[in-house]
Parts: sequence; structure tokens; C-alpha cells
Amino acid sequence: MNSPASGTAAASPKSLRLTGTSLQLEDFLPLLHGRSFRLELDPSVYPGIEASRAMVQAHVDAGDVVYGLTTGFGKLKNVAVPRADLVELQRNLIVSHCVGIGEPMPVREVRIAQVLRLNSLLRGVSGVRRELVDHLVDVFNRGFVPVIPQQGSVGASGDLAPLSHMAASMMGFGRAQIVSADGTASAIMGAREALDRVGLAPLELQAKEGLALINGTEIMKASGICSVLRATNLSKSADAIAALAIEALKGSIRPFQDLLAQLKNNEGQRRTAANVRACLAHSEVLASHVDCDRVQDPYSLRCVPQIHGAFKTCLAHVKDVLSGELNAVTDNPLVVPETGEVFSAGLFHGQPLSVILDYLGLGTCTLANVSERRIEQLVNPDLSGLPAFLSPTPGLHSGLMIAQYAAAALASENKVYAHPASVDTIPTSANQEDHVSMGVTAARKARMILDNVEAGLGIELVCGAQAREFTRSLRAGRGAEAAYSAIRETVEPLEGDRYLQPDLEAARDCIASGYLVERVEAAIGPLLP
Repeated sequence: MNSPASGTAAASPKSLRLTGTSLQLEDFLPLLHGRSFRLELDPSVYPGIEASRAMVQAHVDAGDVVYGLTTGFGKLKNVAVPRADLVELQRNLIVSHCVGIGEPMPVREVRIAQVLRLNSLLRGVSGVRRELVDHLVDVFNRGFVPVIPQQGSVGASGDLAPLSHMAASMMGFGRAQIVSADGTASAIMGAREALDRVGLAPLELQAKEGLALINGTEIMKASGICSVLRATNLSKSADAIAALAIEALKGSIRPFQDLLAQLKNNEGQRRTAANVRACLAHSEVLASHVDCDRVQDPYSLRCVPQIHGAFKTCLAHVKDVLSGELNAVTDNPLVVPETGEVFSAGLFHGQPLSVILDYLGLGTCTLANVSERRIEQLVNPDLSGLPAFLSPTPGLHSGLMIAQYAAAALASENKVYAHPASVDTIPTSANQEDHVSMGVTAARKARMILDNVEAGLGIELVCGAQAREFTRSLRAGRGAEAAYSAIRETVEPLEGDRYLQPDLEAARDCIASGYLVERVEAAIGPLLP
């Protein structure tokens, strides 16, 4: 199989210029697929950074008591810290907040979080030194990747614990990895060793800078970006795979007419129906059954525009909110040169992200639910009119009987993950932070649901391709045939029972890598997300 998302590789930028206001979701596609780029800063960012830092230095020099600059944090906001201790205060802040639990975050999510945290500081209201932002660029470009445990954030003052692990690794504490130019990650090592290998000295933070690095929603946001980009691919994949199933089951194309989408007045339905029509264009299989005696197809076929369309509507809303967050300031306090004010506000609170990431997970569950029902239609001889469990010799061979069990298990597990995290809150910091977002939990659940849906759709792809083996004498629609050909590059037709797990993994990879969509779009043109 071709490399993941090979269709976008040639267009991937060799560098990404940051302005603090210009990031787009598509900028992160290379990192999603394990590739890299170099960061550059637009020179226009420096005047604002320097002006904001001058305000911080003026308050420090004057001995003013200003939260986050010369005081403790959270419940300790009223405790003034002497000027001589401000550097130690930043160190203590970071190491005391490194309480993360569990397995490391995926490298691609950490790399995205590094870009996001830097980009937020470029808005010129965080009070950090120019030297710090230049250092963060250097850290990324040299491939230094902090190891960040996945659990431990409640999304209160942002993602305090995970972002502290990010900052601490640059100071020489904890663990890190090194990513090469081709995206290959090294083994995990001590952070100090990793710094030595890339030629960087441990970072020493000055007044305000520790807080600037850890007050933010960049962890939940980075995970959300990966999930949204994956979900966009899944939205297209699900339509192509459903078209293959409709082809194999000799379903009707009539419910996919654009007239019906106009009557419903639903954009998600219209886009899904257009994708399926394009995939099934010029199908001899469907044409041969135009006058069959089946009055209606089951909902898992007939209502694909409504079911998949609802997911597209969900995805469009999540993209809209997340796109606005890419260039958001999430720091506290905010040091604003234009007004000369220091604001202690709540831009770090993760609720806007927590809600949409719960929504994304819930919407994605729908794709697995309806996919499992189409799998049942394909393997059940009473419903399909095909050999039992798609085996050429049912009885002696079980065929794809148990593949449907696996799809059912994945769909059922998703229902547990779909329970919303954003409705929960446990006060922290002695009730100073008395409402929290649980945004990282919402992001992690969305990721786990996406993992399951990619695997579940892979099972449907295997089953749909196997069902097509019984109608190969008739030409399929161009998009459906492209989907069939894509999976047949790694999964051979089932002639008898065999060890199936590698087939299902290959099908999942075919979807997750973007290769399935690439092949279908090469045959019929762009699919609508």
C-alpha cells in the first residue's frame, strides 16, 4: 500500500510561518501523518512580544504585587514572592505541576501542541521574552518532543499538568524523544539526554514565563485537531464503503437523489447523497436490479444520507469552533500593551472545547452503529441473498461470521466512551477553581471512538469487497470499484477460512492512512466531507 495520505505529501509545506493569527486546520496534516516541517516566525510578532515583556519587567522592577508575576498561584494568589525568588518560583511552579499519569500522548499530538502553545504566545499579551519564543522554535525544529502522560488534567486553568510536563522537559526534567526529519521518533530517554543530543541547554524561565507556558488548552486542542482531521477522512470513507455495500446488496440508488436532499433542506444529507451517487455512477450491478420486487431497502442502506449526513453536520460545527480556537489566546494573566492593563481572566477554561469534543465523539459513534448493521446485511444470508457469511463454501467454512461480532463489540464499546465528560466537574485548588471542563478527557474519549470506528469501517470494507466477489461479472460503480481495488491490494478474496486478524488490520490502515479516499477520489473526483 502507498504511504499514508500520499496524495497530500507533495503539497506539504517545508516550513510553516507563524503569525499568531493565521493557523488553519490543514496546516497540521503533515504532523498528523508523521511528517514534519520547520517553523518560522513572522517578524511582525516581535514588537508586541517585546512591549508585553516590558510591562512585566516594569512591574517586577517596581515591586508591584501582580498575580502570576510576583505572587503564588491558584489559592496562593495572595502570597507575594520576593524579586530575588522569581526565577525559583517559575521552576517550582513547573515541577510541582508535573503530576501526569498513564501512557504518553501520541507524538503527533505533542508536536501539534508545541506549535499551538508557541502560536498563542505570539499574540503579544503573555509577557514572555523574545528569547523564549525563539527558543520554542528551536526546540521544535531540532525535533525535541516532550513525553507527556495522557491523564491528569481537569481542563481548569487549562491543561496544567500535561503542559507542565512539556515545559519541564525543556528544563531538563522528565523524559523526551527526538523526531528525525522524516518523522521517525527515537526511543524515550531522559529529557536532559535528549537536550544534549539536539544541542540545547536546559531552559531557565524568568518571571511570568512558567505560567505562560502552562495556562492553556493546547493539549485538548491538539488532540481535537487530530480527531477532526481523522474524522474528515472517515466522513468520506464511510460514504465510499457504504456505496460498496449498497452495490453488493443490490440496493436502490433512488433514495440518494438530490431532489430528496432539497426537500429535506439538510446540507449533510445533500453531501452524503452526492458522494454515494458519484461512487455508484455507471454501475451495472444496480442497473440489473432496477425492476426487482424489493419495495424498500433497510434503513442502514436507504437512510445513509440522513445518518451519515448527521455526522457531517456535527463535523462541520466542530470544525467551525475548533478553527476559531487555533489562534486563540489561552494565557492568564494577560499583559496588554495597548491599554497598559494586566487582566486576570479565564481564557484558559476548556469548556468550549470540551463540549464540542464530546459532540464529535457522539457523532462519530453513529458511523460505527450503522456500519455494523450493514455488515449484518452483508453476512446474513436471509437478508443478503448471498452465501452465508460470504463464504464460498459455508458450513465447512465459517467465512466472515465472527467479523460481525467484532464490529458489534466495537460499536458497543463506543457507547461507553460517548458518555459526556463536559457535564462533569470536580472543584480544585481549594475551591478557587470551582468549575472545571474535563476537556482532555473529552478529547481522549473522542480519540478512542475514532480508533474503533476506523476498525469497524475496515470490517465493513472487507465484507463489502468479499460480497462483490459474487457479482464480479457485472461492472461496479467507479467509486465502489476503486474502493474494492484499494482493499484488494492487501486483502485477498476469501476462498476458505484463514487467520483473519491481519486482514482487518490492513483494512483499518487502508482507511486511517487516507489511502482509500485517495483511490476513490482519483477515480471520481473530490468527495464532500
